[in-house]
Amino acid sequence: MLSFFRVNARYQTISLVVFFLLLRLPFFLGGAPLLIPELSWMLVGEQMGRGFMLYRDVWDNVSPFSGLTYWLIDTLFGREQWIYQLAAITVSIVQILYFNYVIHSREVFPERTFLPGALYALFLNISFDMGTLSPMLMANTFLLFAFGAIVKILVRREVTPQVFEMGLYIGIATLFYLPASLFMIWGFLALLFYTGSTVRHHLLGIFGSVFPLLMVVLFFYMNNGIESLNRNLLTSVFQVKQYNLNDFASLIASLLLPLGFGVMGFMRIFTTLRFVNYQTRIQQVMALWFIIAVFTIPLMQFMAPMQFVIFIPPAAFFATHYFQSFKKKSWADELQFITMGTVILLIQYQGLRGIIPGLSMGKLENLRARQAELPEQIQKKRVLVLGQHSGEYINNYTATPYLNWELASYDLRNLDNFDSVIHVYDNFKKDPPDYVIDKVNIMPKLLYRVPALRQQYELSPWKGIYQRKI
Repeated sequence: MLSFFRVNARYQTISLVVFFLLLRLPFFLGGAPLLIPELSWMLVGEQMGRGFMLYRDVWDNVSPFSGLTYWLIDTLFGREQWIYQLAAITVSIVQILYFNYVIHSREVFPERTFLPGALYALFLNISFDMGTLSPMLMANTFLLFAFGAIVKILVRREVTPQVFEMGLYIGIATLFYLPASLFMIWGFLALLFYTGSTVRHHLLGIFGSVFPLLMVVLFFYMNNGIESLNRNLLTSVFQVKQYNLNDFASLIASLLLPLGFGVMGFMRIFTTLRFVNYQTRIQQVMALWFIIAVFTIPLMQFMAPMQFVIFIPPAAFFATHYFQSFKKKSWADELQFITMGTVILLIQYQGLRGIIPGLSMGKLENLRARQAELPEQIQKKRVLVLGQHSGEYINNYTATPYLNWELASYDLRNLDNFDSVIHVYDNFKKDPPDYVIDKVNIMPKLLYRVPALRQQYELSPWKGIYQRKI
């Protein structure tokens, strides 16, 4: 398998696509479980499709371009999980082909092969949650485009045209996934250390990064949503996170092989003397990518392998050098590649199908959305969940802006504040739920504080569920 991708031929581009689709075969055969973050992204697109504005009318911390993407998918196809998976496959293929194109066409390594794309495709299957259209996956595409612009600068030694392009790509990536903004530092350091850039070039790169952000801020300002943008997106990223570490073993198992081979490839660079100057600089730029990616970890909203897709480019880059350091037709590198691929596929199949009974590793149990035990009457209704939603929205629709519980707590846990009470009443009036599922016992105090709501809602026969009066 490894020797096959070391063959430099045009047909290998098609081979990369086929190879990736074969790795994703379990998704075509039986689908994948719906994840809670995935359900939230669908609900965001659904609410935006009803005319509600992100952040102002839909309280969630998904970045604006990701929300726009989910709105577009919902408008065209509705709440269909397979569409999200198909879109993720398309984005992944673009990344694989572009990553391999940059490495191959710019002769980043002495040996021109299609191995970088094969490793990238393999690493994109370290866990089944990589198969969903996450903001991190979409942002990674534009970070790769920024990497391609930097490679052009290092190869051609022409700074000006590509600096703005690099900055623009990083700015767009930030609008898909806010922690990607740290890569502005990556671009600045790459220009500072490895090019002959001047102050004017740095200012041009900064303008390219900031320009799309300013356009989005201006849009929300013109639509009276700048305060909501700050509270629901900017401020929420820097809040202290409380991660559920029950799936920590799955996370480590998924990342161990890609990062392990990446580290071994990085160490092998120091024993290789056949690189030219610009190739060494590109290696250092990719090492900087890895360092900056580490600083995005504290900004992650939850812990899952899909959040670490940002580490795949440096892992595939240095793993490529590791496998190319062996002689062609060497049984040692073939054995290691096949073993690595087999283990990665086993982890993926274990997460999707549970092929090893009694072993929970890889299943991401705490992120799965499960059908909530609700009465038959609460189907296809507009509901509000007070507390963390897990599966209540699977067969229902969301009402009011309070989709994200951490953000909703800003109002709903502060009912002694007059402004919060007014906000809650206005939001109920604008988008009233048919049922309120109270998991944290807030509804009694809310009805006490807002007599108008007490006239509209009553406790249903089911515990913890309030229904709207007819």
